[in-house]
Amino acid sequence: MKAIHFLVLFVLLALASSFASASDPSPLQDFCVAIDDYKNGVAFAGLSSQNPGVITIANAVFETDPTINPDVLARAFQLDQNVDFCVAINDTKNVVFVNGKFCKDPKLATPNDFFFSGLNNPRNTENQVGSTVTPVNVAQIPGLNTLGISLARIDFAPYGGLNPPHTHPRATEILVVQEGTLYVGFVTSNPENKLFTKVLNKGDVFVFPVGLIHFQFNIGKTKAVAIAALSSQNPGVITIANAVFGSNPAINPDVLSKAFQLDQNVVKSLQKKFWWDNN
Repeated sequence: MKAIHFLVLFVLLALASSFASASDPSPLQDFCVAIDDYKNGVAFAGLSSQNPGVITIANAVFETDPTINPDVLARAFQLDQNVDFCVAINDTKNVVFVNGKFCKDPKLATPNDFFFSGLNNPRNTENQVGSTVTPVNVAQIPGLNTLGISLARIDFAPYGGLNPPHTHPRATEILVVQEGTLYVGFVTSNPENKLFTKVLNKGDVFVFPVGLIHFQFNIGKTKAVAIAALSSQNPGVITIANAVFGSNPAINPDVLSKAFQLDQNVVKSLQKKFWWDNN
């Protein structure tokens, strides 16, 4: 009997651990840092049925009998077996809608659909936050549509230039410093809200996981420049202060005064400010 109890306990523990580690990354964590430990893994799974069944996704989707119409799968998985790219276009006539944008007829695509010029030019940082972001996404390069990648140049004014706390709801960001010294960081989700920070110099690289609040701050006496690559052709950006205190229409001050433990007059004062968009 003791042996049976031990076996049941072992299976339950293994099952719990498999839930925490099977997916990549786990939905219970903000990121999954790679390690070089290549030891084999073993797991036991307990299932609440004597005949649980199994559906292997790849087999069920791509090896059905009869087969699913390829047009359905191409649209569902954002694939197109007939074209190499999908240049975004605002014309809604005779086009295909893919991934938030309409596709230009590939025969009408030009080199300029895949081109952007001037990222080497310094930007004006004389504004409230002392920084300017120059995005290069699907709005600037239509050929990026469906490719899942974009970048941005960020210029910082000398000491104090700030790219304020913000998130990219649809992309992870990897940033490389080209010039200057930046203090950067991101905060994990509730309940830990752990802060990860680093001081970066020229040539240093830092990653900001998708959806997490992050920032970059110039702590050097000279201007700073960084290039950020993002894992979406349209990553989106939510600047926290702007979204909370500069929403349109304004959030009820009662909500914000309780959320931030501030006097209501302070909240109203913040809502009256002009919240600068450095994008």
